[in-house]
Amino acid sequence: MKNKHRQAILDQGLDIKNLDSDPLIQLSKWLECANQAGIRYPGAMSLATTDFSGSPTQRMVMLREISADGLVFFTSLSSNKAEHIKRHSQVSVLFPWHMLERQVVIRGCAEKIAKNKVLKAFLSRSDMSQTSAWLSDQNSPVTSRGLIEAKLNEIRDNAKNGKLGMPAFWGGYMIKPESVEFWQTGKDGINDRILYRKDQAGWILERLNP
Repeated sequence: MKNKHRQAILDQGLDIKNLDSDPLIQLSKWLECANQAGIRYPGAMSLATTDFSGSPTQRMVMLREISADGLVFFTSLSSNKAEHIKRHSQVSVLFPWHMLERQVVIRGCAEKIAKNKVLKAFLSRSDMSQTSAWLSDQNSPVTSRGLIEAKLNEIRDNAKNGKLGMPAFWGGYMIKPESVEFWQTGKDGINDRILYRKDQAGWILERLNP
């Protein structure tokens, strides 16, 4: 039996005339639908970057905010993704909502967010989320999980003593979209693909072949 949310999506179909002219507003609507359908972490997105040799790499990151300008996520500035973006700012993200048989692919440029905005966002996070950020000084080898757990306990002790602030290596990025593709399975085996592409006048919507 199909999920009731998926059945409603299939019955409605995907038509340009029913979509918002702004892809980020449309993305917000699909995110809300994924949330209502009970998808865990609907804001989880696969971020693709390229290293200095041009080899692609993917990893999951959490979408933290959608603004009029783009998509925001936070990470360690010592991570591979941060190093890749420093060299080549063009990225792509994928939202894979398998249960709804939907996905969104976004291509654009990632720009570092001002430190004061990163700090404001950091201070709004839960205690658990803040302590997790301190464990995200990535790409440093560790000999055992026990050492990580010991570091976590040390971080928690510092937090109790009021010493926990934002890590110096913590930062954020905004992905400014240049194209956004909405995809979902359709009736009779004909999948629907709607592409938003940006030009000087704004966003152009096009239907693509399945």
